[in-house]
Amino acid sequence: MNPYAKFLGELTASQVIAETAGRLHGLAREIGPAGWERRPAPDKWNAREVVCHLADTEIVFAMRLRQAQAEAHHVIQPFDQDAWARPYGVYEMGMAMEVFARVRDWNLQFLTSVPAAEWNRPVTHPERGTATFRAIVETMAGHDLNHIAQLEALL
Repeated sequence: MNPYAKFLGELTASQVIAETAGRLHGLAREIGPAGWERRPAPDKWNAREVVCHLADTEIVFAMRLRQAQAEAHHVIQPFDQDAWARPYGVYEMGMAMEVFARVRDWNLQFLTSVPAAEWNRPVTHPERGTATFRAIVETMAGHDLNHIAQLEALL
């Protein structure tokens, strides 16, 4: 079960992932530097931390996509997002945006090289079971939309 698929609705994963970097830049401008540190609740990430998380997960997705294509029935390695978030206090918003945008562009280029038949290649997520390469891409898109909604709520 892909918990992020519900965020897609009628949108295609390809459309979402191609547009996310631009949407993030627009939201960061709208929120503005004064708002980047504002938390929606004491235990929730601020805008800068959300973008740092998106940069981190884009690096993770880069690895997952490539491993899923290089290895037969790849087993995805989960990660603890809260543990990864511990150093976010020292990361700058501009750098987080740049990392996300550059790695996303790299991932988009990679996806153009994947033959249509390979999108059904099986993978396993230890917590979610067997899925396909396509599900990784759908997860990327749904994950984007989930966090974009968090940023939009900060406006």
